[in-house]
Amino acid sequence: MAKKSQLSPAPVPPAHAWAFKPRFRRHAFGWRSQPAVQRVKEAVTEIRKVARKDPVLAAAGAVIFLERVSPALEQVDSSSGAIGSAVNRAIDDLAAIIASAPVDRATREAWLERLWCAHEKDEVPYIERLGDRWGDLCASPELASAWADRLLESTRLAMSPGPQSRGFFRGTSACLSALYAARRFDEVVGLLAHETIWPYRQWAVKALVAQGRKADAIRFAESCRGRNTNDYAVDAACEEILLSSGFADEAYRRYALRPVDGGSYAAAFRRVISKYPHKSRRDVLNDLATTTPGREGKWFAAAKDAGLLDEALVLARTSPTDPNTLARAARDLAELQPAFAAEAGLLALRGFAQGLGFDVTAQDVLAAFESTTGAAAAGGNVADVHRRIGALLLEDGVGAEFVRRAIGHRLDGDLSTACATTLASRSNVPIERIDKM
Repeated sequence: MAKKSQLSPAPVPPAHAWAFKPRFRRHAFGWRSQPAVQRVKEAVTEIRKVARKDPVLAAAGAVIFLERVSPALEQVDSSSGAIGSAVNRAIDDLAAIIASAPVDRATREAWLERLWCAHEKDEVPYIERLGDRWGDLCASPELASAWADRLLESTRLAMSPGPQSRGFFRGTSACLSALYAARRFDEVVGLLAHETIWPYRQWAVKALVAQGRKADAIRFAESCRGRNTNDYAVDAACEEILLSSGFADEAYRRYALRPVDGGSYAAAFRRVISKYPHKSRRDVLNDLATTTPGREGKWFAAAKDAGLLDEALVLARTSPTDPNTLARAARDLAELQPAFAAEAGLLALRGFAQGLGFDVTAQDVLAAFESTTGAAAAGGNVADVHRRIGALLLEDGVGAEFVRRAIGHRLDGDLSTACATTLASRSNVPIERIDKM
């Protein structure tokens, strides 16, 4: 009898050699945050590059990264917030790659199980934000609904108004995200009716918007305000609802002009003008400046970047402005806008003389002086600028002597002598020695 032919198994393709994988071992980075931040960025770049050619392979790599990142970073010093921000950005990028990968349900379910295991073991936590993207990761209403059912009972107990049953459940955000992705909006709203935590209640706001109940959504969001609620987050949610409804003027009046709290003033200005292109930049700048009384000078860079140079100088004269920021403006615009640059440089020198600035060195002062006089030369008013600098150096101020020592000898003629005389009279140093400083 003839032998049956034996079919050899199909060859298994070799596993992709991810460059990031061996770098993300448990406790791989010790306490240093900067190497860890760099490695996180490199890993995301590597995965995104693969995604352009093979989205499924990239999604598989994203799952591997998210499994490994938290154990690798457990000992990293996170006090600066840099590593946390880097990981949060990575989660947003990689969750989108995983969500969009064209795979069968079995593969996606396997990925979700692995990610859930990593999420539950996340002690620090670094990948807690993954819960907010759980509905997206499910990639279908059916799978999202299955996950919602799996997590719903524990979530309901965790948010129970009774102190005996209420507690923390890692899967609460994932459950709410899955319910939302499954379009079970009434359940989301009902579940959160008596909740007080904004990161959870925001899902009810989203659910109301998805149902077309935008006015109810704004009222619900406004009712969330309180001691433990981030007003900026509530403002942003309500602003987006009004903008999406075509009520741009009301959104601007009620929510756009939020005082800056620890962020970049220039970034806040760019955010507003990008959302409200029908508003003039000058009006937006003036409106924002009124939200920070006594700190109008903080908007100088925003005004300068927007080309509102006259307004920038007015702001810098209204309240203290970082002299280093003013000095950079003088340097950058010395040739293009010499009149503005000279005024900015003079304000920088005055700021230094008043003791403003952080870790100021003599080189900083000298650089500001050179930018100012360079702008004066370009504008043809060197004598006037030198006169004003000399007068400034003769004034009293916390840092006046420091500035006189740094640049007094760089002035011409009688002004240099007057500055040296003033410095000598106040420090008992012979004029001839000061001239050589």
